[in-house]
Amino acid sequence: MRTLLILLMLSIAAPLSAAPMSAEEFDSYTQGRTFYYGVDGRAYGAEEYLSNRRVIWTFLDGRCQNGTWYQRGELICFEYEALDEVQCWTFEKSPSGGLSAQFENDPNALQLFEVERTAEPLQCLGPEVGV
Repeated sequence: MRTLLILLMLSIAAPLSAAPMSAEEFDSYTQGRTFYYGVDGRAYGAEEYLSNRRVIWTFLDGRCQNGTWYQRGELICFEYEALDEVQCWTFEKSPSGGLSAQFENDPNALQLFEVERTAEPLQCLGPEVGV
């Protein structure tokens, strides 16, 4: 009985570790919404999740990148029109209720946190034009 009580107390004290989201869970949670992400208390960027696994990303500078996403193992990978490299992340629901995203599933790499979620589309500037 004492051993069971100790194990129960340890399990309560241990941090809850969320499982990586599957493509279906990620799509259900994100589709039709725009997410704003932060890192270390600073704004980082935003992504609008559309149907058919399409996305629009911005670093909040008014310039947007169109792309698509797919699942590769436990990672959700993004391909953007203007980038040659695929960007893969592990997405989990954080204990606070929002998304957390770990780049390449590497604990030493960039980790983003959901700051805001809205149904409003991103505001993207048109193509750069000059005189």
